[in-house]
Amino acid sequence: MTESKIKSGERKMAEEIKSGTIMTVFSTASAVGKTLLSINMTAELAKSGYKVCVVDLDLQFGDICNYLNIAPQKTIYDFQKNVENESSTLGCQDYITQYEYQGISFSVLAAPLKLEEAYNISTQAVSAILAGLRSEYDYIVLDTTAAFSELNLAAMDLSTIITFVGIVDFIPTIKNMKVGYDTMRSIGYEKNKIRFVLNRNNSKTHIELQDVEQLLEEHFYHVLPNDFFTAIDSLHKGVPLVIDRDETALGRSLQDLIDKYTNRMRESDTPNVPLSSWMKKLFK
Repeated sequence: MTESKIKSGERKMAEEIKSGTIMTVFSTASAVGKTLLSINMTAELAKSGYKVCVVDLDLQFGDICNYLNIAPQKTIYDFQKNVENESSTLGCQDYITQYEYQGISFSVLAAPLKLEEAYNISTQAVSAILAGLRSEYDYIVLDTTAAFSELNLAAMDLSTIITFVGIVDFIPTIKNMKVGYDTMRSIGYEKNKIRFVLNRNNSKTHIELQDVEQLLEEHFYHVLPNDFFTAIDSLHKGVPLVIDRDETALGRSLQDLIDKYTNRMRESDTPNVPLSSWMKKLFK
């Protein structure tokens, strides 16, 4: 066989090997809607025909399975034991819980069922698990905790996109967003990798969105409307709202976010707006 044919064969094999896109959902605050967003991003990608897995990396208090009303038989803790056992013949699918509703399905890698199991999961094992999932899925969505932990940093390192979720309800939240963004930039993450998503827009607040953008020195990539009752209704049903309530303003907005991601689109820049004097004093 000639060298050119060998190289051609190698290229063909490389093309056939799936290399999924990892998308981390992160925030510097709790209770901002990370898990709800992770689930609906996953569901909308699945609706679009992609093979998707959502991974619950809130190892201590993960809620993805609770939100979807599913009971996993295996979790990431069991998966880690398989990774550490070199003689094991089990694969990724042996640790996955499948969610299905109205013909739409996606995979879930659940958080540990017991609190003590969470402390025995290593960052190295999770990295190996994610590498395995990349070979089987088009997209892997990671739901994380509000911390710059070793695990979260490893997840971000492996990610193509970091969806940084924020709300602008009060000053400490905004301050933490700024600190978090500056930290990401200081450790070398490109601006295009970090996508700010504002949740609960139009909620009652005296803080202007433009002021927050000026402080962050970055525009929000996407803005989700405030629709608390639709979000809660979907959680009570255990059905992602992009499947069951896709006609609502929040459902449409979530679909628009995924349209941007899958088409690799960026919103055009908007004019700079001067930062309010009280915000300047607070953060100078």
